Amino acid sequence: MNVAIFMGSKSNAAGLKPAADCLAEFGIAYQAHILSAHRVPEVLVQTLEDCERNGTECIIAAAGLAAHLPGVIAAHTTLPVIGVPMADAIGGLDSLYSMVQMPKPIPVATVGLGNAYNAAMLAVEILAVKYPQIKEQLRQFRQDMKRSYLEQNQGDPFQGDSF
Repeated sequence: MNVAIFMGSKSNAAGLKPAADCLAEFGIAYQAHILSAHRVPEVLVQTLEDCERNGTECIIAAAGLAAHLPGVIAAHTTLPVIGVPMADAIGGLDSLYSMVQMPKPIPVATVGLGNAYNAAMLAVEILAVKYPQIKEQLRQFRQDMKRSYLEQNQGDPFQGDSF
């Protein structure tokens, strides 16, 4: 089990940390790469080829502004690519649109603005199809989440320090 996390610049690292943390929580190995689709396209393509050779099974890619990185990656690999649009100077909708509006037949699965954690959860779900132990961990994670939610939401919400 192996996931690659790509970002176009180091400024995206803090926003992608929740993805790395989520993958670590499930015991899924990952490698992080800072590579721009515009500045070093040859290195990006070579790194994608290395990822495929080394057993990477899913890719998470974040980008802001024109957000070409996830789409360029998807164009160069058959691995599933999950895009994380990052907020930018104009809010991030440009990034979101560039990912969800990929032309046929090169999709980029896309999560909400800055939601790297959900990108990793989607990667966990993809890997759970192949790996029974990940599927069981995911099942247990969801069960624990439900239990925690119910415990936190018992009683009268208008009493106590809930405001």
